[in-house]
Amino acid sequence: MNEKQIAAEKAVEFIQNGMILGLGTGSTVNFFLKKLSEKVKKGLQITGVSSSNSTTSLALSYNIPLISINEIEEIDLTVDGADEIDEQFNGIKGSGGALLYEKIIASISKKNIWIVDSSKLVSRLGKFPLPVEVVSFGFKQTLNKLKQAGFNPSLRIKNGEIFQSDGGNYVVDLKLGKIENPGKLSREIKLINGVIDNGLFINTPDLILVGYKDEVKVLENNSRTL
Repeated sequence: MNEKQIAAEKAVEFIQNGMILGLGTGSTVNFFLKKLSEKVKKGLQITGVSSSNSTTSLALSYNIPLISINEIEEIDLTVDGADEIDEQFNGIKGSGGALLYEKIIASISKKNIWIVDSSKLVSRLGKFPLPVEVVSFGFKQTLNKLKQAGFNPSLRIKNGEIFQSDGGNYVVDLKLGKIENPGKLSREIKLINGVIDNGLFINTPDLILVGYKDEVKVLENNSRTL
């Protein structure tokens, strides 16, 4: 069993009957959904709120019941992955292009758990490209502004075409190398016209479940109340 899988399966232990669950996006979350479906089959009653079309398709294939985010006020617990996490519980997310929906779901969740393998823990964010979601209208001008700001942007291309998020927006990846102040950088990027949001998640998770070979290390964010 790989590190992603053992972290994902550990997360199921935090699920309680009757919960509304936020369902993240990505390969680690896919392991979580599979394990969750086994519990649902045995009688666990939960309702999921999906963060992407890919998660929706997989959840439905596992017979995990879903509800629209517009039909609920808040989410009991969200389980999601991350691309990088620093020692202050800040993270970079968005390699799958679902950063905006993931951030909205996280913002209305009472608790957030991130599930990752050990390679995702870093002393400083930035080695992983930072995704930025931008509107398609005037995207070239938005790219120029990001370039002028020194953010080394590149438009995400997939299968020879411009990648589009589920919301129909474009994603730009910033090659920063290192991020000195994630909160400040996030605010600076958001001020650029054409930018919708970015993949910096500031002090978001209450718990991080980290897969280490054959065990899971639980990191608790003491600045938040779980």
